[in-house]
Amino acid sequence: MKAIIYARVSSTTDRQNTERQISDLTKYAEYKGMEIVNVFEEKVSGAKKNNERPIFVEALNYCKANKIDMFLVSELSRLGRNAFEVLETVKTLVDEGINLYMQKEQFTLLDEECKPSMFAAIMIATLSTCAQLERENIKFRLNSGRQLYIEKGGKLGRKEGSTKSREEKAEKYKQVIKLLKQGISIRKTAKLCDVSASTVQRVKAEFSI
Repeated sequence: MKAIIYARVSSTTDRQNTERQISDLTKYAEYKGMEIVNVFEEKVSGAKKNNERPIFVEALNYCKANKIDMFLVSELSRLGRNAFEVLETVKTLVDEGINLYMQKEQFTLLDEECKPSMFAAIMIATLSTCAQLERENIKFRLNSGRQLYIEKGGKLGRKEGSTKSREEKAEKYKQVIKLLKQGISIRKTAKLCDVSASTVQRVKAEFSI
């Protein structure tokens, strides 16, 4: 059975990484006798739409093109925190006959006949809605905290002079820009330049490549 791992963290800094997700899912795959044929890592908010997460889109397309049997994630929220986006992804997987395993929920989407299990739709809808509500609650608390901070005289944003100029960014990311202009994919460029895929995305957008 061929499988891929999709691991995602929201932070684009070094505070979070995908190492634990990949390690745990690899152990699970080995235990189940699965062959991990590719690993996709992404640093991007789960609130983003599917088409705004290039590595995620690449992972789905890879599964379709290479007849992958199993799509492994550490938990449902790795697919996103927008219920409609998650359900859209699940429908795509079902239509393609690709199974989904969520480690935290200990849940597999399809049965042995590659059909959705009896309660799959209900469980997926419930879990994805809960994930979206959790995100909205966090967002509300953060905004409330920021407002209180401002009311007490605090100032938000970068310190004056801390933002790099376009020229400085062009120099810092000149290799990234070069590879993108050569048509190299975002994921491969990130690996070659040892930066995150989200950094490559920002460079590509800012320099209109």
